Formats: sequence, C-alpha cells, structure tokens
Amino acid sequence: MAYPSDEVVITAVRAVAVRAPIETHVRTSFGIMRDRPAVFVEVEDSSGQRGLGEIWCNFPSVGAEHRARLVLETAGPLLQQLSPLPVGAVFARLMDKLHVLAIQSGEWGPLRQVCAGLDIACHDLAARRAGLPLYAYLDGQASGSVGAYASGIGPEAPAEVAARELARGHESFKLKVGFGTETDTKSLDAIRGAIGDRRLMIDANQGWSLDQAIAHGRKFAGYGLDWLEEPLRADRPIEEWRALHEAMPIAIAAGENMNAVAEFEAAIASGLFRFLQPDAAKWGGLSGCLGVARAARAAGLVYCPHYLGGGIGLLASAHLLAAAGGEGLLEIDSNPNPLRDNLVTGLMPLSGGRVTLSERPGIGLAGDLESIVARAA
Repeated sequence: MAYPSDEVVITAVRAVAVRAPIETHVRTSFGIMRDRPAVFVEVEDSSGQRGLGEIWCNFPSVGAEHRARLVLETAGPLLQQLSPLPVGAVFARLMDKLHVLAIQSGEWGPLRQVCAGLDIACHDLAARRAGLPLYAYLDGQASGSVGAYASGIGPEAPAEVAARELARGHESFKLKVGFGTETDTKSLDAIRGAIGDRRLMIDANQGWSLDQAIAHGRKFAGYGLDWLEEPLRADRPIEEWRALHEAMPIAIAAGENMNAVAEFEAAIASGLFRFLQPDAAKWGGLSGCLGVARAARAAGLVYCPHYLGGGIGLLASAHLLAAAGGEGLLEIDSNPNPLRDNLVTGLMPLSGGRVTLSERPGIGLAGDLESIVARAA
C-alpha cells in the first residue's frame, strides 16, 4: 500500500514540557513515576497550517525538559532546514542527519524520541490539510474503530482498578508484574477474580532473568494469559529469547524498546514474538511504526502499539492502529493522567472493549499548542 506522498514545508517548531501531579505513583519493576510528564510539540507550515505531536519522556525523571530543549535547539531547526520533506520521510531524514550527533553524544534514545514526536506532528498537519482524520489519511479503507485494553494495572489494588475499568467499557486488561512471586500471584488472583474469563495479559517490564522468566511463565500459565510482555531485558541475546519461547506456554510480546528497522525486521523474522509493540512517540513516529505494523501483519503477527503518555500521543497511536488494521489492541493506561484525560474527552469513546475515533481532521484535536496545554493542565 502506497504511503501518502505529500510534502510538508515546516517554518516553525514549538515544544513545551508539562507535568501533572498525581496522588498515586505509577510503579514498574524498574522505577516509579511520581508525576505525569509530557512533551507536546507543534509544527507550522508555510501556509499557517499546524500539527501536534508528542514525545516519550517518562524516564528518567528529568527527561521531559531535556527533550523539549532538544526539539527547540536541535531537531526543530533541522526540520525547518530540511523542508520541504515528504511526510513519510520526516523521521528517517531527521535521524540520518542526526546520526553523527547521536554517536558523539550517546543520546540515541532522546534524539529518536524527539524525531518521532516531530514525525507525528507533521502527519497531523498533513491530515488536517487534507481534511481527513489521520487514520483515513494513512489508509483510505481503514475503519475508525479499534480494540483497546486497560493497561498499567499495578499491585496496589488490581481488583478494584480492573472493576472500575470494566465498568468504563474495557474487556481486556494488562497487569504489571515483577514485584516478587508472592505479590504477583496475589495480583493475578485478584484481577482474574474481578474480570472473570476476559482477556488478561501481564507485563514484567524487563524485570526477570531467563531462568526467572521461564519459571514465572510456567507458574502463571494457568491464569489463561494472552501474552507475557518484556519478560527479559530488551537487549538480551536472541538465544535467550529463543530458549524462553521454546520453554514457555505463553505468547511473548515485545517491541517498545526496539530502536531500528533492522531490529524490528529481525524480531519479525525470528518467529519468537506473537505480538509486536513499537511506540510511535519513542521510535519511528507514524511513518516508522506503520511500516513495522504492516510488516508484522504480513508475517502473521499482531501489532499492538505501546503507549503510556499524554493525550496527543494516545490519539496518534489510536489512529495508527486503525490505519494498520488487524486484531491488535490499543493500550490505554488505567492510571489517572490529566494530560491525557483532559484532551481525549469526546474524541475516542470506549464501549464493549472498542474505541471509536473522531472524524475530525488529523488526530482530532483543534487549537494551537498554547490552548492545548491550557486544556490539559
């Protein structure tokens, strides 16, 4: 399927780091989020049309402000210099020009993330200019409805959170594990009791060794799990992933910490992963992740976008999944986040485990960056 060939001529780039306080911290096996950060970006073209994007910035705790400055001082000016650009080439061209800087600085992750956010913003701009919702801009045959699941359910009160999300319209759920066998088992008992036989997945956030992953996978298989996500560190040798695949009865999901086309191609070709989960705000933007999603689907895998941030990135991920098609599920964090909740209201209603996307142009958010930040706060 042909990628949209429209060019963008970017004349201005804006970025802002924002933080929302939260009462309950978000725990993972490797760290804690004590507030909810976001970096929102805006691009403007030569005709005054604007587009919005978002950059992954959850970790380290100072990451948001750093990435905003990278946009304003490095990647944003470069995007203007490279214009005009085909919208589908934004991420790749930016990273090509920043390759030496990434080597010199060692900041591959932050640079990939800011380029991904700018790629999202350019796509929003192009879709707005075309007068189409983003999913239809990317694929004119796509449906505006996608499956979804409640994510980010921690060990503090899994049954209560799952019951709340079930009442909101979710039919699939993902539990965070990696907090010790006793805690993980209690959490699984609680959430399975709350959701009955509905779909359940677990995410270890790279928290286990190979032996631990095999032991836990076998122990937890009786809970009827759809997938086990990132049981090993993402950079562990392929031999370890193969050993895990051969020893464990649960399908493996991964991808949020893969960072190159070749890495995704190798993962797809390996046959070890049933679910592939690139994060469009972390790597590739829409152009990179749509290519991965289509390749994964062609190989018989399921594309499920990873996402854990603010409202702009969630909307973009939803439209990306709709354009990619297939049986994948949209990840919707169950933890409170004003920077998400205040922006997506009315744009992606949830019912029966599915989200319906707005027909408004682009990702559906009207207004400029300043008004968006004010609305999110």
